[in-house]
Amino acid sequence: MAPHKLSGMQKQVLGLYRGFLRAAKLKDPEERLRIVSVVSSEFHRNAKNVDRKNFHYIEYLLHRGKRQLEQLKRSTTVSLTTINVR
Repeated sequence: MAPHKLSGMQKQVLGLYRGFLRAAKLKDPEERLRIVSVVSSEFHRNAKNVDRKNFHYIEYLLHRGKRQLEQLKRSTTVSLTTINVR
């Protein structure tokens, strides 16, 4: 049985997730744990709640995540927060 190949969008999501984890390594140890926790919970929540066929919304989340990742990578950024908009 051949392993399931990932789509381009799935590869982008995994790449973004790994990017957040790499960026977290550059922060203070206490903040690193908090960042990993926030990122993990956000990705799991979206994986559970977002329809896999809603490509426009997934692309929006990818774009938003890339902007947040670039901000997190800045040396002046020391923390990561989330807000829930309902």
